[in-house]
Amino acid sequence: MKTNFRSGLLKAITLTVIFYLSLNGILAMDMDLVKVKSLSGGWKFSIGEQDAWTSPGYNDSGWDVIQVPSPWEEQGFHGYNGFGFYRKSFTISAEYKDKNLYLFLGYIDDVDETYLNGYKIGSTGSMPPKYVTAYNAKRVYRITKEMLNFNGPNVLAVKVYDSYDAGGIVSGEVGLYLNLKEIPLEISLEGQWKFQPGDALARKSPSFDDSKWKSIIVPGKWEDQGYRDYDGYAWYRKSFTYKGSIKEETSILYLGKIDDVDEVYINGTKVGMTADHFGQEGQKIPTGAHYQALRGYYFSTSLLKPDQKNTISIRVYDSGGEGGIYEGPVGIISQTKYIQYWRDRKKQYR
Repeated sequence: MKTNFRSGLLKAITLTVIFYLSLNGILAMDMDLVKVKSLSGGWKFSIGEQDAWTSPGYNDSGWDVIQVPSPWEEQGFHGYNGFGFYRKSFTISAEYKDKNLYLFLGYIDDVDETYLNGYKIGSTGSMPPKYVTAYNAKRVYRITKEMLNFNGPNVLAVKVYDSYDAGGIVSGEVGLYLNLKEIPLEISLEGQWKFQPGDALARKSPSFDDSKWKSIIVPGKWEDQGYRDYDGYAWYRKSFTYKGSIKEETSILYLGKIDDVDEVYINGTKVGMTADHFGQEGQKIPTGAHYQALRGYYFSTSLLKPDQKNTISIRVYDSGGEGGIYEGPVGIISQTKYIQYWRDRKKQYR
């Protein structure tokens, strides 16, 4: 039987929410998902792998058609173990143009990398040569409106590796979903971030050169993105142009959940951290159960420079097991909207 255990010490659940906001037991961004488009049914499929197959313009007219969800072994590929590629074209109504959606792919045996219109939106498990199965992990990937084409077709491409037994997209209500409980962020910062293991405080500077860093998807565990079994320090950096859309004096940088602890800078200014303390560069520190805490950091909106490049730098320390900015959403919201959102949520739990 396949296994996929979390390494490291078992971490206790915390009742702490960042900035000490009590929410009568609300500990996580739970979801109320509503399906807006089913993607079950016929998908184009081919065994093997090629980088070109992730492109929305690739001609897959000669591929087989198999049903999703269902193991490929039951659809003419009996006994096949290895790489397989799925492709699916779909359209989406413009009524969702101002919404952020989720792609639910159910359960995939064993490992996947998923692309939308050529953008990598998620991966779970680890591909060979550092293979780690994730056959028992539910795939839910965030889709931002910038990734979608509302004036024509969209193309999903899912690369799958199966080691043995049933392979492929095997079960689940595959489709696009809307989360009715999601915090209404005004600036989304999800997607590709620059990432580098190790620790150096110079990385907090907006002028630091991160051009040679690799990119990973946020939110997402770094173990699922090429850094299997890595523990210790790592830095994330994200640059974006701010359009001056938030008029309030105070905003909140919302970072979801981070495993284990973090120290956060906007344009070189520290705006918050989750840890009892952060030591010198590379120093091991106690982490407790901070990995379950929601991150919501208040900062002066004046830190953001309108119509210029702004840079967020996040120093993360992981003591063991999974690591990184692993649960979203991630972005910026005004203080008024943030407070109102949590007041509304609190009423729901009375």
